[in-house]
Amino acid sequence: MGPKAKKSGRKKRKITKAERLKQLQEEEERRQREEEEARVKYEKEEMERLEIQRIEKEKWHQLEAKDLERRNEELEELYLLEGCFPEAEKLKRDTRLLSQWKHYIQCDGSPDPSISPEINTFISLWKEETNETLEEVIAKSKLVLNLIDKLKLILLETPPYDLEDKNIIQYQGSILELQELLHLKFNIATEILLRQASTLADLDSGNMEKVIQDENVTLYVWANLKKNPRYKSVRFSETQIGFEIPRILATSDIALRLLHTHYDHVTPLCPVPTSLQEHTATVTHFVKDEVKNEEAAISKELQEEGKQRENESSSVQEEETKFEEQGDSEVQMSFVQEEPEATKFELEMKLLSETVLSGKHWQTDGISNVSYKSEERLITFSLETFGPVTLIQDSHINMPFQSWELRPLDVNKVLLTVTTVFTEIQIQIKENLCMLASIKLNNKKHSSILEGKWMTPISFICALKEAGLNIFPSGHSHFYVVINYKDPLVEMKAYRQLALLSSAFAFGWSKWNTVCNSKKVIVKLKEHLTEEPTQKPNWTNLMFSGDRAQRLKINENSEAFSEALQEETEFHSTLYHMVKDFASKKAMEKIRSSNCQFIDSVCYMLLSTRLLSYS
Repeated sequence: MGPKAKKSGRKKRKITKAERLKQLQEEEERRQREEEEARVKYEKEEMERLEIQRIEKEKWHQLEAKDLERRNEELEELYLLEGCFPEAEKLKRDTRLLSQWKHYIQCDGSPDPSISPEINTFISLWKEETNETLEEVIAKSKLVLNLIDKLKLILLETPPYDLEDKNIIQYQGSILELQELLHLKFNIATEILLRQASTLADLDSGNMEKVIQDENVTLYVWANLKKNPRYKSVRFSETQIGFEIPRILATSDIALRLLHTHYDHVTPLCPVPTSLQEHTATVTHFVKDEVKNEEAAISKELQEEGKQRENESSSVQEEETKFEEQGDSEVQMSFVQEEPEATKFELEMKLLSETVLSGKHWQTDGISNVSYKSEERLITFSLETFGPVTLIQDSHINMPFQSWELRPLDVNKVLLTVTTVFTEIQIQIKENLCMLASIKLNNKKHSSILEGKWMTPISFICALKEAGLNIFPSGHSHFYVVINYKDPLVEMKAYRQLALLSSAFAFGWSKWNTVCNSKKVIVKLKEHLTEEPTQKPNWTNLMFSGDRAQRLKINENSEAFSEALQEETEFHSTLYHMVKDFASKKAMEKIRSSNCQFIDSVCYMLLSTRLLSYS
């Protein structure tokens, strides 16, 4: 061969038009066969899907029919179980009457604040007493504060049907009169003390210093006798309480009193909130007509709760002055402040402003140079004028909750754990009492003076609020907190039935509760008959709509929400009958033998925390 490349020995045969047409026909036939096969497969799958849907729908209707058929029977049994609520209410009424009788037979000279003639006589006689010293007033203040607390508890604990409007007006009037009289007595006693200032002068400074302290009040009185301009900074001996005054006041005839109270005698009384538990205790059979009216009233009460004050004041400090010349002077105060139990970093200084138009209200104007040393727990600040000063905490700082769990501990005893952004609060509930079990602040154990103290639910709630641990939404909290709104009637029914089951079942927050609509609530639960927590709990999700309970197929690890039923389960009209399908015999025996006061207390705490809406 020459230098040219060799050509292939085979020549490429050209496809004829007939052959090309045949190929296209074969491809078209293959495509049609595939489409036919796909159509047949789709129709078969669609028929199977429709058949499955038909079977599921038929099964669903059968379950609904079965649920409807036994509804009256289940509601009758629930009605008998919920007889514990009126029984607990009767016991509470008996306790109140017994308390009045015990006070009567004590004959200790103290008045019964609920009896108008007795409290009026006490107030009148105390008004007539003159020339009382500060020590005597402080000693008497213990009784006065105790009477005020009793009156407040009466207003909170007495159900509306036992509390007439005239009694409410009487009790609130007595509280105000006692508060005003106590404050007046402090003023008069301070004036009496200042009349003796020269005889109580300090040998070093020549000025008078006086400190009187008890568990409710700490009183600091200073009188400028020498009027020495060098004494602008004053610190009371053996305390960290002190102040600085400008030169013009250091050379003036003045006296300064710091009245540090461990109670709030400044904030006006809030309207008496209607106790939801007292209303719900009177609910009768859900099937009866009167129940429908009662439930409607409860739902309205949940939706339109009375307005309560937005912020809970803690540890009020009041600075009062007596001097001949008063100018626009700035006074710097420094003292150790007792803070609420939690969220110390969220406190704010407030000065009570006296205005003619808007009345008394707290504001930050007039307070400057605020600093806080956390290790020393020392606060310093400057005031443009004298007046009451307080530390105020945001009422809703612990809301909404991150999660919650209710777990049985022993016979008629449970542990309620509420986890917020900053704190984890554990509450033990035993019969008709509650106790703060522990607090964790930013995952660290935090001690509290409330730990280990058993109190009635209402007293316990008041104590937690005063300690800065407010986990109890008010009627207007939803304006300040993003909540997971649930129908109030559904929510109320759920709390009552969870309380009935709480002696044998643990309940907890479910992420699916935020996904389902407002007419339904979802909780996770498991049978729990031991005091110790289960290492690897096998939770079951239950959905409840107020008149239907069902066990869900999904769990907390499922990727998507579904209302599909767990296989081999049925609908029931109550949570009690739902768990009855899979609960052990021992668990059901514990439920039926639970103490009525215990169930009532658990229900009250659930209603007070509103865990299903505020988590």
